[in-house]
Amino acid sequence: MNVQTYIQNLLAGKSQVKNENQSVEKMKIVMEKLGNPQNKLKYIHVTGTNGKGSVIEMLNNILINANLKVGKFISPHLVSYHERISINGEYIKDEEIQEIFEEVQPIIEKENIQLNFFEFFTMIAFLYFCKQKVDIVLMEVGFGGLYDSTNVIYPMISVISSIGYDHMKVLGNTLKEIAKQKAGIIKENSETVYMGQGTDIDNIIVETCKEKRNTLHMVKQSEIKNQKFENEMEIFDYKPYHNIEVNLRGKRQTQNAALVLECCDILNKNGYLLSEEVIRNGLKTVIHKARFEVIHQNPTIIFDGGHNEQAIENLKETIELYYKTTKKIFVISVLKSKDYHKIIKDILDKENVYIFTNGNDEELFTDKHLMYEYVKKLNDKAEIYEMDLEEAVQFCKEKTEYVSFIIGSFYIYDDVKKFLETI
Repeated sequence: MNVQTYIQNLLAGKSQVKNENQSVEKMKIVMEKLGNPQNKLKYIHVTGTNGKGSVIEMLNNILINANLKVGKFISPHLVSYHERISINGEYIKDEEIQEIFEEVQPIIEKENIQLNFFEFFTMIAFLYFCKQKVDIVLMEVGFGGLYDSTNVIYPMISVISSIGYDHMKVLGNTLKEIAKQKAGIIKENSETVYMGQGTDIDNIIVETCKEKRNTLHMVKQSEIKNQKFENEMEIFDYKPYHNIEVNLRGKRQTQNAALVLECCDILNKNGYLLSEEVIRNGLKTVIHKARFEVIHQNPTIIFDGGHNEQAIENLKETIELYYKTTKKIFVISVLKSKDYHKIIKDILDKENVYIFTNGNDEELFTDKHLMYEYVKKLNDKAEIYEMDLEEAVQFCKEKTEYVSFIIGSFYIYDDVKKFLETI
């Protein structure tokens, strides 16, 4: 079978597995049948409700600047599934996926292994990075950690960037339950970098590290000092590092950067020789698409794919920093699997303009009229509209006195970019 057909079947749900908790056990079986190639690689394993993508991009940029061969596995993709697997910024090619698929297809069929989309690409990533003999792999979990299909590895460093509410149907309804899932990536005799939250969920991480004889490096907000925003950079001090510049907006990015600095110190202890100059340059030049990304100038249009309560709080905080007095438009598209009530309540203000869309797929996205009617009940003085996504983008381009924020989902990123180019 051609790998494109196989992938399309996965995307159509023809090989989906309903019980996500089976994912890691299934992956162990698959990788054992393939000779456990994942055990030949060095890893930094990253989880977190928000911030994990930023941590991955910062580390990737630093390690590439240090002339290392860096494998990166991320999700979701913005435009093409090839983005999920890359080496030094080069995405995996169709022919490379096909070559690996032809090698593993007989085993998959013989053992009757039913992989879902994420599991398939996790397997391909392990085999590809092993074939290409990368120096280190940055591996982002799909969600959670404990039962995630990436959790068959034994990393040098486990990173837990933040813990908040998301994927509750699988991870649990309380922060403690979610924290236990995130702590699932902590392994024996390794090291963990964690953003302390000053709550009792810190104890879950501390106790898990003790049980696993794992060295914990907990970043505390009080250790991040002298934060300021200058010349389009977030600037801060952390421990011996002074005037660190980060090319990502928002106070939370200094927390993510502090996690990265801890990782760099651990890597240096393990012989990776990352100079301070390399670390500084990596943070100063990092780019993270679809996270408070300015995708159009004159007028300013910003895309942010954050779609949970914590992400929206971060977004509001960042908007408050840079655009407090500016007139604002919010274009909101929310997947049916997310709670649109919380997103709307958190972002609603009668001073702004709100446009609700069906995203780019009426089957996947919450009906725009439902959201429109919900806002009318909450605040009948708010200026609200319901539009198709393309119409909403055009509306934003014409409103030169406003800053527009297109928010709620990563899945519309490609379409929004295309509309901006063609309108």
